[in-house]
Amino acid sequence: MKVLKLSDAEVQSMLPGVPGWQLVNGKLHREYKFPDFVHAFGFMATAAIAIEKMNHHPEWFNVYSRVVVDLTTHDCGGISVRDFELARLLEGIASRLS
Repeated sequence: MKVLKLSDAEVQSMLPGVPGWQLVNGKLHREYKFPDFVHAFGFMATAAIAIEKMNHHPEWFNVYSRVVVDLTTHDCGGISVRDFELARLLEGIASRLS
């Protein structure tokens, strides 16, 4: 099934549905701050299982208690509905670990 790139207007209309996320350099962007490294790593490890099931992988970076996430869909060359689905999934996991 082909994934369609969302228009700029569609992305802007969907952003309020993922509080804390913003558009940076053409990607959905979010920085998470956890109490310590164990919580940050736990977030990534827990998310990795669901991410693999989705087969939609983020660009992410971790230093100590911080995890930076950028989402884009390479297959369509921009942001798709799948990125918003993954952002909502990550929010749910982060809310349980913070």
